[in-house]
Amino acid sequence: MSEDQSAKTPEQFLSLIHQQRRGRLKIYLGFAAGVGKTYEMLQEGQRLKNREVDVVIGVVVTHGRVDTAAQIGNLELIPLRRIEYHGVVIEEMDLDGILLRKPAVVLVDELAHTNAPGSRYAKRYQDVEELLHAGINVISTLNIQHLESLYDMVEKATGVKVKERIPDYIVGMADQLINVDLSAEDLRERIAAGKVYSADRIDRALGSFFTQANLTRLREFALAEMALRLDQRLTNRDSDSETSSANRVMVCLSSRGPNVDHLVRRAARMADRLSAPWYAVYIQTAEEEVTRIPAAVQRQVNNNLALVQQLGGTQMTFKGTDVVTTMATFAKEYGISHIVIGRTRRPWYFRWLGKTVLEQLLIALPSVDVLVAGIPVEQNS
Repeated sequence: MSEDQSAKTPEQFLSLIHQQRRGRLKIYLGFAAGVGKTYEMLQEGQRLKNREVDVVIGVVVTHGRVDTAAQIGNLELIPLRRIEYHGVVIEEMDLDGILLRKPAVVLVDELAHTNAPGSRYAKRYQDVEELLHAGINVISTLNIQHLESLYDMVEKATGVKVKERIPDYIVGMADQLINVDLSAEDLRERIAAGKVYSADRIDRALGSFFTQANLTRLREFALAEMALRLDQRLTNRDSDSETSSANRVMVCLSSRGPNVDHLVRRAARMADRLSAPWYAVYIQTAEEEVTRIPAAVQRQVNNNLALVQQLGGTQMTFKGTDVVTTMATFAKEYGISHIVIGRTRRPWYFRWLGKTVLEQLLIALPSVDVLVAGIPVEQNS
């Protein structure tokens, strides 16, 4: 297990707890199931309890792993809430029960979990946000593939569309981020030995998601994320406000683009790496007025803008007929340093009709870096 340098001991986490009334968040990050995130979280709970910290378990999922379950020991468990949905009883973390109990620290497994219908919030990370606002410190677990901005990259690398995702800002707000690391070979050996899945699931797991190539790529994502977060902390600590605000990212959205969500994630990822604010600019043309735009297209626009908000960007909508001029004006007024746009699919002979949007932007904004995002694999095949 490796970790960022600001989070080595339980004592350091305890010192953070006393620094602020808002609850502190600590995340054990891994690249796949079975690397030991829940195990490490529970061990942390035991160390805190031994130091007479009021720590409880809000929810833990052992997946039948004996070694992990043994780490629960004498930790207090808040009873789960039972929700009946279509005749099936589902057990979920009892948010109200934890708020009423108000422990100093609560262990909350599987941060990206989707709550059962009828819960106060759709996602568990939203439960965690309320706990933090209530001044309760949270220790949680997360796999790297659940980060929203990595969705396209994970799908390209593994062929898997990850359904449960969380906004990157949740990881960004973590006071401590611990990388629970393991080599791909060791994880496959652990799976083959029956320490992760039951015997009837081993062959399928090793032959599908848990291939050597998939695990190696996901591990690279996790290590890169840790390096990014550590670099951001060092930069924020060492640089003044004038330097840290030098970069601003803008992504240009279209109502009819086939891969707008891909562009949004690329812009969010770039802004995150630059520690910069970012803006999603949508130019509403005459054909896209509320009374004229097709309902399906309007829904797509709304979904794209919702994704921008989820990833921490600022939505900007303008009306106009000259898209390039509107974008260039915005870029100059807001001091944009980087622009992300989609790759055009116009046939080559359309060049006879005039310069492309990219060419016009490069002329209008010679000092701005422009990234032309590639087309996702499944749309390019």
